[in-house]
Amino acid sequence: MSVPPLTKTISQSSFAESLRDLSSDEDLINKRIGSPNRDHRRRRSSSILSHVEPETFEDENDQHILTNMNATWMDQPGAWIIHVVIILLLAGMYKVMPGMSTKNAWSLTNTTYVIGSYVMFHWIKGTPFEFNGGAYDNLTMWEQIDGETLFTPTRKYLISVPIVLFLIVTHYSRGSHFFSKDFIWNCCVTFFGAILPKLPITHRLRLSIPGFTPAQIS
Repeated sequence: MSVPPLTKTISQSSFAESLRDLSSDEDLINKRIGSPNRDHRRRRSSSILSHVEPETFEDENDQHILTNMNATWMDQPGAWIIHVVIILLLAGMYKVMPGMSTKNAWSLTNTTYVIGSYVMFHWIKGTPFEFNGGAYDNLTMWEQIDGETLFTPTRKYLISVPIVLFLIVTHYSRGSHFFSKDFIWNCCVTFFGAILPKLPITHRLRLSIPGFTPAQIS
């Protein structure tokens, strides 16, 4: 028995409407929990200052599946001692240079340490390990430490190291007054390069320089 043409048309129309409803429901779910087939495209923003967007439901799950080896090693005693060792090695290297005064040696040590720590903790993003599906691609190492919990012992230690180093530099520069070039330089380098990026006010804050700063991954 053949099906009338009108019945065929109604059946095809109902089937097409069902497919459209299913597609719209899938898009709504992907917007809420994050699409499983996202391509991590880079999104550019015209804003100079911006905050990193919260992780999607999928990213949060990826972050909790395995331990973040890129940040957990910072809780070990050896990771704390290495900062002191690096500072002493830098100071010794600069001191043995011909014509280098103790004041300038410690000033260069402070500058080198601050720049190195800034690049390590606040400039480089993501992890060198492919174990979490890119869940940390938008976070710096500082933001990954202790699961973004502020004022933990490790974070307090990393804030105190540059402060103590600055006090040492000030001690060896005691012949200079507070408004000397050396004092102002070391004060600005320490504050803007090692203290301010670690404060809660700058947590997940990004300073974007067009054509220089990498765009956030979405």
